[in-house]
Amino acid sequence: MGCESCSNNSNGLPKGCKNNGACGVSGCNKLEVFDWLSGMQLPDNQNPYDIVEVRFKNSRKGFYRNSEGLELHIGDVVVVESSPGYDVGVVSLTGELVKIQLSKKNVKDNHEIRKIQRKASDKDIDLWQEARMKEKETMIRSREIAQHCGLAMKISDVEYQGDSAKATFYYTAEDRVDFRELIRKLAEAFKVRIEMRQIGMRQEAGRLGGIGSCGRELCCSTWLTDFRSVSTGAARYQQLSLNPQKLAGQCGKLKCCLNYELDQYKEAVKEFPSSNVRLELEGGRANHFKTDIFKRIMYFMIEGERGGSPVAVGLDDVLEIMEMNKRGEKPMSLQDFSITQEVEVEDDFMNVVGQDSLTRFDKKKKRKKRPSRNRRSGQPQNKQGGGQKPKSGGGQSKARNDKGGAQNKGGNTQQKSNNPQNKSNSGQRPNRNKRRRPSGKGKGPAQGGGPKKEG
Repeated sequence: MGCESCSNNSNGLPKGCKNNGACGVSGCNKLEVFDWLSGMQLPDNQNPYDIVEVRFKNSRKGFYRNSEGLELHIGDVVVVESSPGYDVGVVSLTGELVKIQLSKKNVKDNHEIRKIQRKASDKDIDLWQEARMKEKETMIRSREIAQHCGLAMKISDVEYQGDSAKATFYYTAEDRVDFRELIRKLAEAFKVRIEMRQIGMRQEAGRLGGIGSCGRELCCSTWLTDFRSVSTGAARYQQLSLNPQKLAGQCGKLKCCLNYELDQYKEAVKEFPSSNVRLELEGGRANHFKTDIFKRIMYFMIEGERGGSPVAVGLDDVLEIMEMNKRGEKPMSLQDFSITQEVEVEDDFMNVVGQDSLTRFDKKKKRKKRPSRNRRSGQPQNKQGGGQKPKSGGGQSKARNDKGGAQNKGGNTQQKSNNPQNKSNSGQRPNRNKRRRPSGKGKGPAQGGGPKKEG
């Protein structure tokens, strides 16, 4: 999108590329032309073409002669002749491609082409930027004045000349507007020369720019300059629903892209019979419902059937049934010619954990039972030692837990862990919340162990 469509800073300069509206690499301007001859050298004894293309605000461009022989490149800011005063623009195209643009826009290479005065200085650029900063405020004020005058018009854009000597107002209106009084009031309010220029709805959308429903930039602001009339017949040929909200663009008119493939659709429709065709059957009559041009399929609805779905029939079978009706023959049923369409379902992802199930939270999760720590409680306790070591709750695990605690002087902790009496009490579940006292204090036996053994 062009730099003018970007939001502006407080000083009126566009954000984004931060080139202050004068891109040196181009590519983000409206109606941009790619210079594919930029890296090629001219033959010997041939001077470069002396006319260059200069762009101004939005999609306005002009051709100017480089009579001074300045070395100009794309992105240079230049001062050009204007009436009155001068204007400031940016060079958008140079070289041999300018000849093609002249013939494309029907501009003759004669003495009427204005000249480039010089490259813009810092003072020219500062004055140009000051004029650009006043455009938004001027547009809002001019709309209020037009509304006060009772004029049925919409001022969509304002462009100041580079020297702030003239302001051009672009407006749209359904009928002819007498704006003589409006010009007087605008001249009194802004103290500049006023020029009013009427544009169409599509030209307005091209100047302002935007994003279409397809997700791309508007065609009228990037490459389309030939605005042809678009009718609803183009939508009927392409089997589109006549919904104004979907067929209309940002300009409020029918989308220009409806004409892009219209010729191909017209060629394809010639092979199909009329949409008013009716097929005579033994069981009744079938009326045309819709047509799929690309798949060469026609859909029919049988009269009298309630709740029935359209029957898909190939184009060749439809032509065969029409020939049978001309001979007075009627097929038994349309289902004999129907096409079974298989719906292909593409797996976009693999359901490996059931994250797409809507009832995944309705099922109650079964809690897994933890193995009981009192498994050995029902077995006879081995008091003599030499038996199997307890799996849980024994004094041996207690000894590991107390390894980092207070150390006993006589090795009491080691003796307790190997005492057979401690193993006899291993079936009891130890209380882990209470901290075991060191056995060396002499305050009685510890929990889960045997009697205190004096050292």
